[in-house]
Amino acid sequence: MKNLGLSLVVLLSTQVFASNKVIYGDDDRLDVFEETNFKLSDLAKSTAAMIPNSKITELNNEQIILKGDSLQARGMCASERFSEQPTVANCSGFLVGEDKLVTAGHCVEGEFDCKNNSWVFDYKVDHATQSEVVVDKSSVYKCKKVIKQELNSANEMDYALIELEKVVEDRKFLKVRKEGKPQVGDKLVVIGHPSGLPTKITAGAKVRSVNDVFLVADLDTYGGNSGSAVFNASTGTVEGILVRGAQDYTWDSDQGCRVSNVIAQDEGRGEDVTLITNIAELASYPEPQEDQVDEDEDQDDGSVDDGSADDSDDQVEEPKPEDPKPSLPWWLRWLLGL
Repeated sequence: MKNLGLSLVVLLSTQVFASNKVIYGDDDRLDVFEETNFKLSDLAKSTAAMIPNSKITELNNEQIILKGDSLQARGMCASERFSEQPTVANCSGFLVGEDKLVTAGHCVEGEFDCKNNSWVFDYKVDHATQSEVVVDKSSVYKCKKVIKQELNSANEMDYALIELEKVVEDRKFLKVRKEGKPQVGDKLVVIGHPSGLPTKITAGAKVRSVNDVFLVADLDTYGGNSGSAVFNASTGTVEGILVRGAQDYTWDSDQGCRVSNVIAQDEGRGEDVTLITNIAELASYPEPQEDQVDEDEDQDDGSVDDGSADDSDDQVEEPKPEDPKPSLPWWLRWLLGL
């Protein structure tokens, strides 16, 4: 029986990692404190981490502390970037209304996931080797209900729209595309929680292909990025939700641990991003208020693009079918490194 259980875990691990994420070309992930484009760091304020309630500990009357295994403690090599940082997030999400949040459909499958997790804004570090994160209680929100969720293996639709327990008053909700599609070659930025880490801002990607359900892009993402907002780098508008991708890590026999799976920028299957326009409810949501610009301030072109994406043509590959990972309970997804 023990061998059977071990075989099941190995089989599930193989299935899970087959649809995780990967590094294309250079590793473009940045901590929020490293990001020099203030527009990107401002967008990051409206993204949140889905964290099990069991991993949230009260520090004092005003704050909570987030502590969890570091990336290295989970079997990644010490040479990996961010190896000393905590990994407490299961998924990522982003604010689309005063009390509405979007994530991946396989992250919140129903009321169980809604009840047993919280959405935490400002889960970020102030220096690269930080092992614990303290967050104001005002940045932590419970899920009130699942408004709509879809997880369809036939057409690969994958998204969830949830209502938070109260209005988020100290940050803006994001602007989302409401009609049309992004174009092949459009530059993208993703903000979320790769491998459950504190917020990472990742540019340097482009759209490879687009269909009616999802786009495929060379985004540097991992398990834990599921539910991340994927932005048009030129406009800052949300184009979609990160949901699937290639293998995260590979075994390094010399070091006896796992390292990031790194391939060329134009290689691999690409990462799948559910188009935000598939959430019909968002079409009637109000637009976020634009910041007022002082007439005396210097004005730029409004672009959030940091110019890190190159101009080379990307090779388009057909995405692999969605794996059975989403049907796993959250605790097993976490155990397997989602």
